[in-house]
Amino acid sequence: MTAVIDAPVENRYNGTADDKAIAIRAVYKQVLGNPHVMESERLVSAESQFCNGNISLREFVRSVAKSSFYRARYFETCAPYRFVELNFKHLLGRAPADQAELSEHIQRCVNEGYDAEIDSYIDSIEYSEKFGENLVPYYTGATSTVGQKQVNYNRTLSLLQGIAGVDSATKNSRLVDSVATNSAIAAKAPAANGRLSPSTDVTSKRFKIVVKGSKFDAPRRTSTTKYIVPGDRMTPQIQRINRTGATIVSITEI
Repeated sequence: MTAVIDAPVENRYNGTADDKAIAIRAVYKQVLGNPHVMESERLVSAESQFCNGNISLREFVRSVAKSSFYRARYFETCAPYRFVELNFKHLLGRAPADQAELSEHIQRCVNEGYDAEIDSYIDSIEYSEKFGENLVPYYTGATSTVGQKQVNYNRTLSLLQGIAGVDSATKNSRLVDSVATNSAIAAKAPAANGRLSPSTDVTSKRFKIVVKGSKFDAPRRTSTTKYIVPGDRMTPQIQRINRTGATIVSITEI
């Protein structure tokens, strides 16, 4: 079973201006989650640098992922789990492998910041091996292959949209159940002209956030604090924790 996806787009060293325009459109479609990009929202400076050969396609991908367009739609308005699972989808072409990988990226985003979270995908060995400097990221996890766990294939497939689907239309995680409990998820191919129906609403779930090292701790005393938070309050709670200077130790579903 294979999802119908676009063929990989490569920026060749002898590519024409039309070839570069095709690559730019492919980056916007993949990295921004199939949006409608208005002329005023395009990254004119980054596009020009790429077309002139001043930056590689990989660096253009980084510019798009760090843009205000991406940040506003996926970081500022989505639940943290959704933000991270979409980073995996948009930048590595697959779903998160397990809860440890998901939690690692949530903690990096909280403790090191938005830019560090984006860089961690684009600077990774996995990105280099899959896409290098000249390939637009594509859905490598959407085709079943020998040696790949079926659950990982199913998770990636569940993230794909139909041709009319836009990732920003869904604010809650599709994979929080499957990843948190390390359980299987049914494989369902994208609709031909629509998007997959969303998974169970994450707002009905609760999560335990364990933190340590708040700036409000007494001198020479490092306490551990636990917060029980509903899914729809995860983002503001994490932001409050971040403002105290604390470190998030773990996030688990309860």
